[in-house]
Amino acid sequence: MNPKGQRAKLNDGHFIPVLGFGTAEAAKSEALEVTKFAIEVGFCHIDCAYVYQNEEQVGQAIQSKISDGTVKREDIFYTSKLWCTFLRPELVRPALEKSLKNLQLDYVDLYIIHFPLAMKPGEELLPKDENGKLIGDSVDLCHTWEALEKCKDAGLTKSIGVSNFNHKQLEKILNKPGLKYKPVCNQVECHPYLNQSKLLDFCKSHDIVLVAYGALGSQRVKEWVNLNHPVLLEDPVLSAIAKKHKQTPALVALRYQIQRGVVVLAKSYNKKRIKENIQVFDFELTPEDMKAIDGLNRNIRYYEFLVGVSHPEYPFSEEY
Repeated sequence: MNPKGQRAKLNDGHFIPVLGFGTAEAAKSEALEVTKFAIEVGFCHIDCAYVYQNEEQVGQAIQSKISDGTVKREDIFYTSKLWCTFLRPELVRPALEKSLKNLQLDYVDLYIIHFPLAMKPGEELLPKDENGKLIGDSVDLCHTWEALEKCKDAGLTKSIGVSNFNHKQLEKILNKPGLKYKPVCNQVECHPYLNQSKLLDFCKSHDIVLVAYGALGSQRVKEWVNLNHPVLLEDPVLSAIAKKHKQTPALVALRYQIQRGVVVLAKSYNKKRIKENIQVFDFELTPEDMKAIDGLNRNIRYYEFLVGVSHPEYPFSEEY
């Protein structure tokens, strides 16, 4: 499906496109149509999660495009995520099975731990006490990981990985006694203002693929992001490089990640921009361009998940 055949290999033999379509923050009403359109224009990697509460609609879109012959199931690389209220080992498989039921799929291609912060199990996605403080849970993530390994063995997911883990949390999994499958990826916020160079080097040294979300900055949803940071796509350096290549700043930001060997998720609900994003393979940045964009790194994190700051496993307390 990917018109340029650009695909990144995961270390257990599975593949995902270097450019994926993310469904975060897509309302149920728009998730169906934008996902169908993304598949139609060439996106193979669809990134979703239980917490987005739109997997039923995304699944309908995938089934629709399979039914009309646009794609086969094996053409789609679908990623789902295990939410923080399901990190107890006994809750992992039921959570995945719930997503599969919503999606009308027999398996997902990649299942990842969404955030390394265990929260109180239950119906609430963000369980809080009477003071509005997040209610945590005590879970050994190594035990959660073992439950994911069992899901892979059961054929419910082809690959397993993590998201929003810092290098110490990754090392905890990698050094786990009896490790059967190591994480194939770590999905993190990554863009020119937060290029994650140290974490990228660490992941590469362990054959772990870095997957970038927030690659175009943020859509500035106040519950999740810091609204005081500058707008990435208005950066003058990105704008100048875009003008030189006759491209948009967004395409330059996406291309930057691809040339670093990063799998990048493009998140947009505008059909014109969705179609535009797939054109990222039509040009190449020069070494000078890459160096200039590297120089934009300011350690600006848009997605701070502020409600989780007090959790003892909050990953962003570490440098990387």
